[in-house]
Amino acid sequence: MLGHQRVVEWSIATAQTCCDGVVLVVHPDTVNDSYEPGAEIVVAGGKSRSESVRNGLQVVPPEATIVVVQDAARPGASVDLYRSVIEAVQAGADAAIPGLAVIDTLKRVIDTPTGKEVKETVDRDTLMAIQTPQAFKRHVLEVAHARGEEATDDAGLVEAIGGTIHVVPGELNAIKITTPKDLNIAAELMGLNS
Repeated sequence: MLGHQRVVEWSIATAQTCCDGVVLVVHPDTVNDSYEPGAEIVVAGGKSRSESVRNGLQVVPPEATIVVVQDAARPGASVDLYRSVIEAVQAGADAAIPGLAVIDTLKRVIDTPTGKEVKETVDRDTLMAIQTPQAFKRHVLEVAHARGEEATDDAGLVEAIGGTIHVVPGELNAIKITTPKDLNIAAELMGLNS
């Protein structure tokens, strides 16, 4: 729960506002138990993130020319963020992704017999932390997934086939909930603690 509803319900509600339809990909063990208001189609996920997206992509209606992939675990992503990535694809990019500047110093490390050792400091000015929602020309996303490869996000697959990926400003509110503490942070950022 996040405030008065589940994390996934926040994400579906925002997607509904910006998209013509919502396909929800869930754990295979729960697909028959899943009813989510606002999701037109509920489909079983796969063994990996990429396989789960491929499963969802297979049931997207044929008339959809732009596909938005969103992690349900980012319930604070705003309508404006969705619109930014969609508009960038409408303007000609193969894909559009939100990104935040990296503010911490980054070090490349290696394992040694005595522990981790710094190999080099990485120039953070050329790096961004990437979020979802990510928008894609449907045919480009299908070609990228047809190779059956894995990536930590779909933009990585589009990058691998030489697609153009536009970066729009990300949002602090679009935090990914991965630990119980992240629920508290998301609630604060979304103004749910008042």
